[in-house]
Amino acid sequence: MGRMDILLTILSATIVLGFLVFIHEGGHFLTARAFGVRVSEFMLGFPGPGLSFKRGETRFGVTCVPLGGYARVCGMEAGEQSPHLEKVLACVYEHGTMDLEDVAQACDISEDDAEDALVELVEWGSLTAPKRTDPYNTYRAVESPHYSKRALAKRQAAGLPEPPRYEEGQARPVEDAHALFESELSQQYCNLPFWKRCVILIAGPGVNVLFALLAFVLIYSVLGFDVQNQDTGEIQHITVDPLRAIQAGCAYLVMVVQAVINLFNPVTVGDTISNSTSVVGIAVMSKSAFEAGLVDALAFTAMISTSLGIMNLLPIPPLDGGRLVVEVIQKLRRKNVSVRAMNTATLIGMGLFMLLFVVMINQDVQRFIFGNW
Repeated sequence: MGRMDILLTILSATIVLGFLVFIHEGGHFLTARAFGVRVSEFMLGFPGPGLSFKRGETRFGVTCVPLGGYARVCGMEAGEQSPHLEKVLACVYEHGTMDLEDVAQACDISEDDAEDALVELVEWGSLTAPKRTDPYNTYRAVESPHYSKRALAKRQAAGLPEPPRYEEGQARPVEDAHALFESELSQQYCNLPFWKRCVILIAGPGVNVLFALLAFVLIYSVLGFDVQNQDTGEIQHITVDPLRAIQAGCAYLVMVVQAVINLFNPVTVGDTISNSTSVVGIAVMSKSAFEAGLVDALAFTAMISTSLGIMNLLPIPPLDGGRLVVEVIQKLRRKNVSVRAMNTATLIGMGLFMLLFVVMINQDVQRFIFGNW
């Protein structure tokens, strides 16, 4: 494989996986915003340096590794809520910028309690974390959201005054600390009812599956596909009605679900892994699909989208399905899962996926590079 082929393979994989993870996270983003939950970041690519801009309370952009994406939905972290959030929030807002030690002293709490509250408020999107250039642990009040001309016109029509503008770290008056806290809490994932939290979690995989079904309709009902007459050998280009296209998509969806279930069956897990592929295989096959034309590229993307959606519903943290199980457990116990338990489950889940990743990478290298599989 020449250098150009390698570059095209990487580019094809980046386009396919980047797009699918992007729409997946877009599902989480749109449902969170529809329910009034703050999303502090919506980025294309892995976390890291990149180019971005801020609209409202969300920073949009692309990172230096544009493979995948993420949406930071505020208030999703596990654990009990700090009892000092209200006074710490009001204290930092009134000063604009404060060091950890000053917050602890002003609020008459220990530095450990102050740090817990500050870290949680950063996760809420209410404060900004210390910067690398800060000599101390300095926290800042976030800048107030930018209102569009339409939003300002609506406020004016409703007889509401134009909201004051505050830059990051700028002191602002706090007339009612409890009202400020309630306003911030109302924009958090953790404050939503159970069913809305579940909808946000399912939305990501749901968008992947929905895209796949729409792609199948486009392929089978609009673009058409080639079939060969078994008797004459003649190749015909045909289309089918959308209902049959959806049925074909659902049939493939059932097949993927069955394959995922087989991963948990000791009898079938070996064959299932052998017939699956890693990011290396996806990269090689995506290049071949793009070279074959629009229909093949769209069909391949739809199949990967289905797999991505179903795999994310596995009941293993940190996948969406694992978070969904945590939500159900918390609902039944009427008690939050501890940070320690959540971190342990996440580490176990990541360990299982890393093991599976290594096995599948090895088989794909043997299969596509050395031709030994």
